Amino acid sequence: MTNSIIASTSTIHGSEPLAYLKNTLLDLYTDVEEILFIPYARPSGISHDEYTIGVNNIFKKIDKRIVSIHMFSDPIEALKNAKGIYTGGGNTFLLVDQLYRNGLITPLQEAIQSGIPYLGTSAGSNICGLTMKTTNDMPIVYPPNFATLGIVPFNINPHYLDPDPSSTHKGETRETRIKEFHNLNSQPVVGLREGSWLKVYKGQITLEGELTARIFEQNKEPYEIESGSSLSELH
Repeated sequence: MTNSIIASTSTIHGSEPLAYLKNTLLDLYTDVEEILFIPYARPSGISHDEYTIGVNNIFKKIDKRIVSIHMFSDPIEALKNAKGIYTGGGNTFLLVDQLYRNGLITPLQEAIQSGIPYLGTSAGSNICGLTMKTTNDMPIVYPPNFATLGIVPFNINPHYLDPDPSSTHKGETRETRIKEFHNLNSQPVVGLREGSWLKVYKGQITLEGELTARIFEQNKEPYEIESGSSLSELH
């Protein structure tokens, strides 16, 4: 029943936030007027209220209204009543920490699996994998668990960056880090480049957008898949 968009980022270079996903979001939220927003990934420096106002201004452009989960005295009940859900970006450690501490991991998982339209960007996409262990974020808090929603049967690495051949930087590349992950973990990892997203609908997982994605599997060489490819058998 899942009906989700798992996007690498909210904003691509030279574009307004979520503008590249406009038609996709109109389709995702066709029968939804009010979307429940989960702002927990945003670290201090901008309040949940401010974050929500900014997101609401974006969604007004497609005639949708945003209401944030932090405004409800009972966030679990808010999830049960939601007609559409959006989890924004920020820090994945903070997001996962707050979801666990508010008792929302299972209710959110159940809501998405029941077919409620869901959009995740950046950190909100990270949590759709089996664990958050392939996030790029710094561990600014220590969540109770690294296990996440398991909406897809693999891990996600949003904002995937290819090595720059002209760079003099000698540190680890994103690919190196994911290979380190596979020294101790078996699940595949999908490297989602900016402007790419996964569509999860009626049991099918499809790569969307104009770019390829890089797939990492334990004990295999990484490989590319084209937009339109199915990832339904990747696990």
